Amino acid sequence: MDFTLDEEQKEIREWVRTFVRKEIIPLEPEVLRRERAGEPGLAKGELKALQDKAKQAGFFGVLTPQEYGGMGLGAMMTALIEAELGRSFVPFRFGGYADNILFHGNEEQKQRYLLPTISGERVSCFAITEPGAGSDAKAIRTSAVKDGNEWVINGEKTFITQGNEADFVMVFAVTDKEKGADGGVTCFLVDRDMGWKSEPIPTMGQWGPAALVFDNVRVPEKNVLGEVGKGFHLAMQWIGQGRYLLPARALGSVERLVEMAVEQARNRVTFGKPIAEYQAIQWMIADSAVEIEALRWLVLHAAWLVDQKQDSRQAQSIAKLYGGIKANEIVDRVLQIHGGMGYTRELPIERWYRELRLLRIYEGTDEIQRRTIARNLLKGHASVRGTLG
Repeated sequence: MDFTLDEEQKEIREWVRTFVRKEIIPLEPEVLRRERAGEPGLAKGELKALQDKAKQAGFFGVLTPQEYGGMGLGAMMTALIEAELGRSFVPFRFGGYADNILFHGNEEQKQRYLLPTISGERVSCFAITEPGAGSDAKAIRTSAVKDGNEWVINGEKTFITQGNEADFVMVFAVTDKEKGADGGVTCFLVDRDMGWKSEPIPTMGQWGPAALVFDNVRVPEKNVLGEVGKGFHLAMQWIGQGRYLLPARALGSVERLVEMAVEQARNRVTFGKPIAEYQAIQWMIADSAVEIEALRWLVLHAAWLVDQKQDSRQAQSIAKLYGGIKANEIVDRVLQIHGGMGYTRELPIERWYRELRLLRIYEGTDEIQRRTIARNLLKGHASVRGTLG
């Protein structure tokens, strides 16, 4: 495998790096001020303006196929872009994105849901998690019962990203209790005006998920995504679409955090000399640098396997597990190096401290990743010798 970037890839990364430095990082003080005041860090209109500016430069739909107006970049290039975006906590992402399972829609559904989502006219959310079904997605109880040409959905979903902003949801419901996840779960495209409601869930970070309630929500037959009973397979496709992208973004965050720690260590003087001269500080910085380098290679390796169309599930689980654990250890060290100031909300360190904690929970907890990794090894689906065999 060769991770050397060609000239075009270097140009793309450099453009994103410059965009983050000039357009996003300068917003950080105001974003922090707003968040301290209990306001959204980035208004919807401001996000749209940034996305439009990027679009004018050709950055639109990084992972979206070119036939739908996107850039259609590969996994490794997308991972590098995520790492650059991760260098700021400002909640920005390029426009032109749509959930991967929406591409499974029929032509009418693509016109009503996929294309408007890519263009930014519509906002979607993915809803499978329930109060009693988090890591165990097969335990969902939300039901859909056929009534003529409609399905009647009842149930509750929780911790749904964009659930408060979305105007339609990809919701998974049990349509055959006997079969359950093995042919008895269906995915429905449900517009908000069909009757479902959302409530914000306060969290320790800036992630603002929602609880969704479906009370006799009637959905026409034409809104089934894919086939009746085949929804669980779609759900697993969504969940596994890019676990390498989460640690990729964290990679950029910890790079920036350790740069801040190095600067602090050089400038902070105690007992007559910079704290950079103390071995305790040096070891924290050294350990962090080693872990960042290891994370970088784990992320790139997982992305490379995706690009090669090889089975990347084991590599993605390893990258996500390692990235979540080490990102939390690194931000803790950086906060320690900054002392009391690191604990304040004047600096973004505690903000990152809260944000990175989520990486160990959503889209597959640490425990689920360990289960996946161990199961693959025990069943012979993977080897500790890795890709080289």
